Amino acid sequence: MPADQPTSRQPDPGRQGVQQPDEASAAYGPTARTRPTRARERAGYDRELVHAILDDDYLCHLGFVRDGAPVVLPTLYARVGERLYVHGSTGSRPLREAGRPEPGMPVCLTVTRVDGLVLAKSAFHHSVNYRSVVVHGLARQVTDPAERCAALDALVENIVPGRADDSRRADAKELAATAVVRVDLTEASAKVRTGGPEDEPEDRNLPYWSGVLPVSRTYGTPVPADEPGPGIPVPGYLTAR
Repeated sequence: MPADQPTSRQPDPGRQGVQQPDEASAAYGPTARTRPTRARERAGYDRELVHAILDDDYLCHLGFVRDGAPVVLPTLYARVGERLYVHGSTGSRPLREAGRPEPGMPVCLTVTRVDGLVLAKSAFHHSVNYRSVVVHGLARQVTDPAERCAALDALVENIVPGRADDSRRADAKELAATAVVRVDLTEASAKVRTGGPEDEPEDRNLPYWSGVLPVSRTYGTPVPADEPGPGIPVPGYLTAR
């Protein structure tokens, strides 16, 4: 095994002497940016709720301003404690911007899971059941080697648990080409809709079906690469998904 390749999972970055955001409070304090202007009853700031939604997905949308215009990019992410990590090429302009001196690059990161399509009697009241998180903060490049390795492990594990220990870790050349960006969870909120359609009383006897069509994520049968290697079985962490 190459000397520059980690031989075991790195510990949580929060245990590497890097100060973590405050975890004492059970909820994130609402701010002008995280307080919704409508459907406020669906908003939540409970820390466990925000974490649960984030941990149930791996694709986020990262928004920022470039040359005076808004830009939103889909990207993979992982949560470790009170931090979110994303990664990309060191040649990526937004990731270079995140590496500039303090205070960092202002960003808005969002995650959404759709749980159902809500069909009402009227077209106006059609909706979706969903769970979402919005995070405002400053994106900063991670330069500490231990935190970078732990963050990259977390990104792989968040996509497929068990995979980080079952793949070759990045070597020195690959690490040099990879930028890791951190966003602290200090300004975050959740928004959730559940339940059926909210029809007007006068519409409830209309001859149209109404209700919820549930939506869920499922995985198919693993398809091996053209040259997976002789006698390598499909890992159990894939067949169990």
